[in-house]
Amino acid sequence: MQNITRLAAVDLGSNSFRLEIGRIEHGQFYRTEYLKETVRQGNGLDDERNLTPAAMERGWDCLARFGERLAGFSNEEVRAVATQTLREARNRDEFLARANELLGFPIDVISGREEARLIYQGVAHALPQDNERRLVIDIGGRSTELILGQGFEPTLMESYRVGSIAWSTRYFPDRQFTAHAFQMAEIAAKAVLDEALNAYRRDTWDVAYGSAGTVGAVGDVLIAAGWPAGCISRQGLDWLLDKLLSAQSADRLRLAGMKDDRRAIIGGGLSILRAVFDLLQIDQMQQTNGGLRHGLLHDLMGRTEDQTDVRARSVQRLAAKFGADTVHGQRVGKVATHLFGQLQDRALTPGNPAISPVDERRPSQKLDWAAQLHEIGSRISHSDYHKHGAYILDNSDAMGFALSELHKLSLLVLGHRGKLRKLDVDFEDDMFVQQLLALRLAVILCHARRDPDLDGLALTREVEYANRFVLGCRAGWVQAYPQSAHLLREEVLAWQKTPCSLSFTEG
Repeated sequence: MQNITRLAAVDLGSNSFRLEIGRIEHGQFYRTEYLKETVRQGNGLDDERNLTPAAMERGWDCLARFGERLAGFSNEEVRAVATQTLREARNRDEFLARANELLGFPIDVISGREEARLIYQGVAHALPQDNERRLVIDIGGRSTELILGQGFEPTLMESYRVGSIAWSTRYFPDRQFTAHAFQMAEIAAKAVLDEALNAYRRDTWDVAYGSAGTVGAVGDVLIAAGWPAGCISRQGLDWLLDKLLSAQSADRLRLAGMKDDRRAIIGGGLSILRAVFDLLQIDQMQQTNGGLRHGLLHDLMGRTEDQTDVRARSVQRLAAKFGADTVHGQRVGKVATHLFGQLQDRALTPGNPAISPVDERRPSQKLDWAAQLHEIGSRISHSDYHKHGAYILDNSDAMGFALSELHKLSLLVLGHRGKLRKLDVDFEDDMFVQQLLALRLAVILCHARRDPDLDGLALTREVEYANRFVLGCRAGWVQAYPQSAHLLREEVLAWQKTPCSLSFTEG
């Protein structure tokens, strides 16, 4: 990624889909294009939490237009993420299968805390560097994120399932504004956000910042009415509430600065913002232009160097938190990536060429992370630690990771030992199979918890059959390491129960 000079971020929010494109100059990002479409997927979930056909079509149509604009971009230049609506949607895989195709790039569904982390990064990079303690608030369509942080480092992040679309649908279903409806909406919002009282109490932050969504819509209206720019006050919120009550309905609401696509959801957004002000004792909130997509872009820039990739730090934290043997994890990772690299070095079939160094780096990196985490379930169970490790990864809010990335890591951890039939995976996924095989072989070779003798060991695949793998060793290796050879023969039998096969030969 050293020569990348442009980046693009795609944010699939509950209310709007956004695309931001820009260039990189001297380590700084400069926007060149910004596209936003009000898709309103957040109100497209039915009673069973499935996206309706109409909601999916709206999303697909928008992403097709974004995809056309992103033609010619590489995978390293684009990051696309989806938030609360697709976190909730039970049929998200159906939507994403078509969405990925239309956009031309994979869309990551991220956890609420990961969304909060990215929002903070976007806000922090949009503000002057300062040691002030910040409270950052983002009220979206179906979730609200609260973050405490200082400088570029978030210290506390949480996402709550309360948002402008959800609250407008529930408490203003007929688009009518009444004092009773606002009262009930604020009470309900406080009930959800009440647990934030202790963690985000007034003495834990110096300045409150509001990002995007509802905060931006409210700020636009207040500025148009003559209130100070860049600042939202309690008095301003009271004034806006009076205006909504006077209008009596969203259809009759006419306010300078109010965009048409915001009228239908301003009631829910305002009630949540007022609840946040009351609960957290906020007198004034500063507006900021930074947000989720800006955090995405800075995160993407950070992934150009291993040491700045937040995912690597998350792996280290998880390993430390669950008491994994870091030395052994690194040992297994070194052997696994060595074996995996041997497969990439050999273009053994015309239809299966070795992947490029740029494309190879990411699966090799994730294989190494799986190796470092393969024993994190050991504190829970000695015999079934692989199962508990997989559960931990599937249910962790690891910073920097998409939910799909964590699931792939969990499958590698689950599959690094034992029967392969237990894995609910597609053995046609060639890259995953190679990762899994390399990890299992590495665990076997490192079974004595010391560096194995890899001299003369070579992992290849048969020329005519891409799903047939061969592990060869030098003459005398089997006699020198009989326990390892026995375990490798057992591994050959394990792969016989899959569509793939493994042979172990002595040269």
